[in-house]
Amino acid sequence: MLKLNCKNSDSKLIGYEQGLNLEEEFNSYAERIADIIRGLNQRKDKPGEWLQWMNLGYNEETVWYVKEYASLVKGRFDNILVLGIGGSALGGLALTEALLKPYWNLLTKEQRSNFPRIFFLDNIDPDSINGLLEVLDLKKTLVNVITKSGDTAETMSQFMVIKDLMQNALGDDYRKNIVATTDKKTGILRQLADQEGYKIFYVPDDIGGRFSVFSSVGLVPFALVGLDIDKIINGIKDIDLELKNTDIHQNIAAQYALVHYLMNTKKNKNISVLMPYSSRLKYIPDWYVQLIAESLGKAYNRAGEKVNTGITPVKALGATDQHTQLQLLNEGPNDKVVTFIKVGEFGTTLEIPKIFEYTGIGYMGGKTVNDLINAEACSTMVSLADNQRPSLTITIDKIDEYNVAQLIYMLEVQTAIMGELYNINAFDQPGVEQVRNYMYALMGRAGYEGSASSIKEKMCGII
Repeated sequence: MLKLNCKNSDSKLIGYEQGLNLEEEFNSYAERIADIIRGLNQRKDKPGEWLQWMNLGYNEETVWYVKEYASLVKGRFDNILVLGIGGSALGGLALTEALLKPYWNLLTKEQRSNFPRIFFLDNIDPDSINGLLEVLDLKKTLVNVITKSGDTAETMSQFMVIKDLMQNALGDDYRKNIVATTDKKTGILRQLADQEGYKIFYVPDDIGGRFSVFSSVGLVPFALVGLDIDKIINGIKDIDLELKNTDIHQNIAAQYALVHYLMNTKKNKNISVLMPYSSRLKYIPDWYVQLIAESLGKAYNRAGEKVNTGITPVKALGATDQHTQLQLLNEGPNDKVVTFIKVGEFGTTLEIPKIFEYTGIGYMGGKTVNDLINAEACSTMVSLADNQRPSLTITIDKIDEYNVAQLIYMLEVQTAIMGELYNINAFDQPGVEQVRNYMYALMGRAGYEGSASSIKEKMCGII
């Protein structure tokens, strides 16, 4: 199982002014945390609570259908192209980067065991889209278009472009190169899939995009590139049992959530830095940024009071960002909690040869790069503690389907617990909807004509 070390946020180590008395706080919040954990698990099956993501580890039917589809199309395509944005792409990108062999898309077919390359189009920059289309043979590409609502402008604009190109290249057979992941009952993409005959997978009800990675949103692309989704599901199920424990002393998601909440509300630390010491995990912080920002950044609490609450997530990568952010983390404003992710066992070992022994770098000879990155991580942790800067450390045994799934699920659960501590709805995003409506008006969507002129007037004042 994952391990969490909170001691570098304890006042015993970093002082009372910046640290927490963890024993006292855990005991003080024990009953409230127990109520929160019980409440989340009691509400997870109720419609409208948006907690169905807590059941994804037990959705055997979806797993079966995904595996069946992946086996049917194996060997038919050279490329998988995922069209999605936000939660429809970030989780898939984070896990494929972590779990596939490094530089997967540069490997030969033989090195990839005949599985396809995978690409994520998660933005609408025209140069990037055109650049990718120049190097992909769409005849040999399976396009997975993902949008729960079915009308996400960024995703559907990409799809409109690519569907047109595919139809020109393949004629009516283009349908065989498209798989849609969308709502089971409603939405434009669902309608188009029915009309045109695309293969469809469904996003379950009551699951927001940022919590959807273990639904068909993530499982379809994972299976298509050969990841073991049974191991993913087993990892979730095993840690889910651990995270149902109502004792905060035995529940790492509750500990993680409470430390961040108290650091924010008692110590004015409103920035959360996630810093894995592995390049394979470098996109986990990107996914984490959306998870924390959309879930916890809310104007109103459940009582209707204006609170403008939340913490600001920041992504980092060890040891790379020791050379970009560490100066700020050590000597800048003491308003951050840094979470390190350490890997217990890397997939390979790289020895440093015994050369240049007569120089100042000879001390590294005979050791390994594995030793070096672990020394870098430990040195950074100790340095922050010396400067009374709080940090947490998550240790993952190794980077594989089972363990990475546990990491992701734990971060989802701790986010839900934090939402309850703040007494806010962690599962809506009204601030996003406002921007989306403005965009509809500017792009001429029917029904938004009335607001287009007023938006344009406002634009003249600021643009």
